[in-house]
Amino acid sequence: IFKINIMYNKFQPKKTGYSFRDLEVYQKSMECSVLILKDFKPALTKLKYPYLENMINTCLSIPLYVGESHGQRFGDFNLGIATLEKAMTGCNKMVIFLEQANGLYGIKINIDLAEDLIKRYIECRTKMFRLGKAWKKYRKEYSGNEDEKKFTSF
Repeated sequence: IFKINIMYNKFQPKKTGYSFRDLEVYQKSMECSVLILKDFKPALTKLKYPYLENMINTCLSIPLYVGESHGQRFGDFNLGIATLEKAMTGCNKMVIFLEQANGLYGIKINIDLAEDLIKRYIECRTKMFRLGKAWKKYRKEYSGNEDEKKFTSF
């Protein structure tokens, strides 16, 4: 009889973030914005995509909102959550912009990259939602004031 030694990966929580730059949602949204500016902007400029400026502003604002919300949550928690919601809205807008570009230009743009970016923005938005819930849970557990336990959405 053979004994098989199988090592299972134990659950390990993510390391504690010390700044907004440690947040995965910041890093992933920054990656997406770089890909869009580097790979999509030239093609969409050439094709005269009507919402290119809006797309660029939105993709650049998402990591900005994540950084702002991380700092605001310590001073004005509700404002921090509202700013994180703006970042989630930005992710939704980027999905719309990318789907529109796909529909308008088809093979004239890199469809595979567009689909990959759409998936990344959807995943990023979901993780932002969970981050907001985690912030609320942490705040609720460690807040001594009952009035502070009332929050916006999520």
